[in-house]
Amino acid sequence: MNDLSRRTPPPERSIRMLADETPRPRAIRSGPFGVLDIGSTKIACLIGRAESDGRLRALGFGWQKGRGVKSGGIVDLEEAEKAIRAAVGAAEDMADTRLKSVIVNLSCGQPESRLFNVQWPVDGRAVIADDIRRVVREARHRAQAEGRETIHALPLNFSTDATSGVTDPRGLFCDTLTAQLHVIDAGNTALRTLAACLSRGELDISALVSAPMASGLATLVGDERELGATVIDMGGGTTSMAVFSEGQLLHTAQIPIGGMHVTNDIARMLSTSVAHAERLKALYGNVQGSPDDERELLPVPQVGEDENQIAKIPRSLLISVIRPRMEEIFELVKDRLETAGIAGAGGNRVVLTGGASQLGGVREMAAQMLDRNVRLGKPNAMVGLPDSATAPNFATLAGLLAFATGDGQTMHDIDFDGEQSSGWFSRFVNFLKDRV
Repeated sequence: MNDLSRRTPPPERSIRMLADETPRPRAIRSGPFGVLDIGSTKIACLIGRAESDGRLRALGFGWQKGRGVKSGGIVDLEEAEKAIRAAVGAAEDMADTRLKSVIVNLSCGQPESRLFNVQWPVDGRAVIADDIRRVVREARHRAQAEGRETIHALPLNFSTDATSGVTDPRGLFCDTLTAQLHVIDAGNTALRTLAACLSRGELDISALVSAPMASGLATLVGDERELGATVIDMGGGTTSMAVFSEGQLLHTAQIPIGGMHVTNDIARMLSTSVAHAERLKALYGNVQGSPDDERELLPVPQVGEDENQIAKIPRSLLISVIRPRMEEIFELVKDRLETAGIAGAGGNRVVLTGGASQLGGVREMAAQMLDRNVRLGKPNAMVGLPDSATAPNFATLAGLLAFATGDGQTMHDIDFDGEQSSGWFSRFVNFLKDRV
């Protein structure tokens, strides 16, 4: 046997080695997929797919006013089911298809975000996909807490012995593989309620996706994800944030205050209905005053009074009600980011999205209070999406579809589902399929 034959493995063995050890490029999943954004103020469904050039195309879209949902969690099964059925039905009719499962945003169960460092012995051989699966399994095991379920275990980076900053270690030789993982979990009971509600609507949950993560996938450009940016999604019942850097999601957090709290403040302080308070906020609301605000009078129907009994209030009074609540939101956001210790990782860039971000003067207030460069973020362009669904309050929905096609999924060519099969959530969904 010559030297060449000793150094060259058999062809079939070479193929197996390449198949298991060579990092794969990200492949786009074409779909179609159904995604569902369950929020306090709206419930929206989108059916779409990825084109061959990577662009997203909407095939069907439907939305309903949020009912049965408060601060991201379901509080009335029957009302939430009706809204979900109506939104999904409209999207299905437009797309001329029927959904059996959907990808859903995670806002319920008080989601929490933690980082874990895991070491795994490799003993001098090349790292293979199974090593990475075991690292993720170990991170899930360490993250287990009573009453909570792990939703994401995202590998951020790896080190092979003394070599750090490895994106994909497959094929590299080392004695010890070290990984940093970002784990997001949520309360079991809220997830049970969510699964039961969707099951009543004859839908399965194919995946849960962190809501601020989805908003970031929809609104950030590539350079922002790499250089560092913080996405603040100002929804109706909650305000959530996600910190991206080096193309990865590093941290998420959520506070139970949103645009609906501003509306309720207006209704209480001005003694008007919630519907009219929302109208006042949308038409005249601002967080920055002007010299003309004292002279501009706004009509305010009073609760319980005759329809003709309409009070007149200066616009300055409306602004004085809105401003303190918005300041509270940004103070809490700033505190959460500083407490997490990753304020620097998000760079000097903040992207505001969500319905409440459209309130006048919010961008300027955020820039002043957070001391960052701030822009408003709308969902990235999507073919076939109605103009009404391109506003910031639909960013999470667009991001869910981007996630479904593979965006934001680290090493998505490795099947991690098997690691979750023993988890409570998977068992519960399977139980519902059989019994409900």
